[in-house]
Amino acid sequence: MGLDLLYILLVVIWIIVGTSYLRWHPFFVLLISALGLAFLLQIPLEEIPETISTGFGAMFKNIGLLILFGAWIGVALETTNATTAIAKGIIKKLTILPLPFVISALGYLVSIPVFCDAAFVILAPLTKKLALNNTARRNALTVALSTGLFSAHVLVPPTPGPLAAAGNLQLENLYLLLLAGGIFGLVLMLIGAFFSYYFFRKSNQHDAFDRNNLETYFDQNTDLPSFSAAIWPLALPIVLMAAASIIPLFFEGSNLFIDILLFLGDPAIALLAGVLVAFSICKKQQRDISEIIKKGMEQAAPILLITAMGGALGTVIQTANLTEGINLESFSNGLGLAIPFILAALLKSAQGSSTVAIITISSIMLPLLPALGFDSELGKVWVILAIGAGSLTVSHANDSYFWIVSQLGEMPVKEAYRKHTLGTLLQGVVGFVILFCTYSVYSAF
Repeated sequence: MGLDLLYILLVVIWIIVGTSYLRWHPFFVLLISALGLAFLLQIPLEEIPETISTGFGAMFKNIGLLILFGAWIGVALETTNATTAIAKGIIKKLTILPLPFVISALGYLVSIPVFCDAAFVILAPLTKKLALNNTARRNALTVALSTGLFSAHVLVPPTPGPLAAAGNLQLENLYLLLLAGGIFGLVLMLIGAFFSYYFFRKSNQHDAFDRNNLETYFDQNTDLPSFSAAIWPLALPIVLMAAASIIPLFFEGSNLFIDILLFLGDPAIALLAGVLVAFSICKKQQRDISEIIKKGMEQAAPILLITAMGGALGTVIQTANLTEGINLESFSNGLGLAIPFILAALLKSAQGSSTVAIITISSIMLPLLPALGFDSELGKVWVILAIGAGSLTVSHANDSYFWIVSQLGEMPVKEAYRKHTLGTLLQGVVGFVILFCTYSVYSAF
């Protein structure tokens, strides 16, 4: 094993100790990691500040606006009760499905613009209402919601984790990640839904909706926007980015119309359009937009700092020789996907934060991409999906999300381990197996 790789392993151990046992803020832990690794790699002293500043600034430049705009959309949807309107619309449209699948789908969609911790707080009262005072039923629906939220949180932009991974791996086609992450996140959501459905069936309750119960719950929330109005802040950026990705396939050259569509399809501009639509809902309800902007900035600031410092660490890691003394040929034919999955799973399980795991492991993976054959745009997306699956394996006592789920879901800790923790384990492991098999079939053609 090369010394550079050993140094990086020591840094990973420090990240675990600093965030889990010392409970220092991840930004400070990552800062010490970047400085310490720079010294260990013998980067000239006069170059260390510039290296760290360059990495910090580059990551901020690449995804800073995306995270900020995503936070504004989430806060606006929460403030205007648009998330409740989305929940009401989804439940009404999916009543033919078993209830756990509906709740998982609801969590998956809401978690795209709203951080999963906050989204669980918003939606937990709905699962209690639908449980009809049955503890087993409530626990099953709680797991359906928690695993559904987690699926999008680690895979679908504009959540910070996948955005940071895209920045660290220098992925240019963000729409490709949005499409692939959305599909794979849906697979992980279904794994969690089937798992929760098993417990739901054991609760010996009829599977149909209690429509009177639902009507009572939603009637308590007055001034709800329509479903179409509530969903547009999420749908519009996706439509614009999709259009910008498809246009070059059918049209060559340039004209004013194409240039405008390509401009609107830029990820930052597309998300800004979503922000403006969300703010229009706020204006109709006479909400204080200045307060929403302030709250969104407060939510985004810690994530931006952590992500940017992760970019600084990634820049330092790029100066290391990680392939020295290691034969990566044995990891061909898709086995190379096991490396980011296993590393992310170990780091997530050890220190608790999915975002820190994604940032750290994506930084480590960048120098390995050419040797593993994943240095193309699509190859980088495969790696990000593997990291995402690993970063939710597993959620337990050192993860703040575990305590939110157990406390707000009114689940004893032992029960949370049996259901929520085991559910995230199945999502990660089964999800990776599906991902590996899919890649194997894809690479065979």
